[in-house]
Amino acid sequence: MADSDDIDEDGPLNREDQEIGATAATDSDSLLGVLPHFYRGEVSQANSAQDRIDRTTDWAITLLAAVLSLVFSSRNMPAFLLLVGIFVLSIFLFFEVRRYRFYDHWRARVRFVQENVFANALEPTGVEHPAWREELSDDLRNPTFKVSTREALSRRIRRVYGLLFAVAGVGWAFKVTLFTPEQQWTEAAELPGIPGTAVAVLLAVFFACVIAVALWPGGRQAKGEIHGVEPGDWKND
Repeated sequence: MADSDDIDEDGPLNREDQEIGATAATDSDSLLGVLPHFYRGEVSQANSAQDRIDRTTDWAITLLAAVLSLVFSSRNMPAFLLLVGIFVLSIFLFFEVRRYRFYDHWRARVRFVQENVFANALEPTGVEHPAWREELSDDLRNPTFKVSTREALSRRIRRVYGLLFAVAGVGWAFKVTLFTPEQQWTEAAELPGIPGTAVAVLLAVFFACVIAVALWPGGRQAKGEIHGVEPGDWKND
C-alpha cells in the first residue's frame, strides 16, 4: 500500500483510482479475474525468451556446420578457421547465458503461480509457499534473476555448447593431422607468430576450462524440477 505522501494529489486521478489494484487483494473474485491475465502474460514472456534462446542455438549450429564445410572443402583451407569458429561460438554462448537467465526469470514466475494457485485449485491440499502472494508481489516490485551466471553458463555448456565445442575441437585435430599429410601437425596448427605446439596447448587449456565450468560442483540455485525425477504413473500410460 502506497503512503499518503506518495499519492499525487494534483493528478487527474483520486486516491481510490490510484489504488485500484489494491481492491483485488481483499476480493477473491477480482483476484481470480486478474490472475489469469497475469499468468498468460508471464507464459508469453517465457515463450518469447525461449524462442530467443532457440534462435541463438540455431545460429551457433549453423555457424559450426558452415565452418566445418568450408575447412574440409579443400586441403588448402587453413585449420585456424575452426579456431575462429570456436571463438564465435563462445560469443554465442555468452549471449545465450544472458537470455537463459531472463527465460528462467519468467519461467520461475509461471511455475510459482502453477504450484501455488492452479495445483491447489485442482487438489486443495495446501500451497507450496504460504506467503506466495507477498513473495510474488515483492518479485514484481523488485525483479531478480533466479539463476546465477555461473550456473546458467554451466547448464548451457552441458546441454548444448559442450558438444559444439567438442565437434569443433575434434575437427581442428583432424584438420592439422589426417587432412594435412604433407605437413607436420605443428606446422599446420601454427598461427602468425605463434608456434603450433603453443596453439595446441592454448586450445587444451580452453577445453579444460570448459569442462571445469560444466562440472563445477555447487548448490543448485535454479529450482530442481523434472531433472533426475521419475515420471508419474499417469505419464507412463
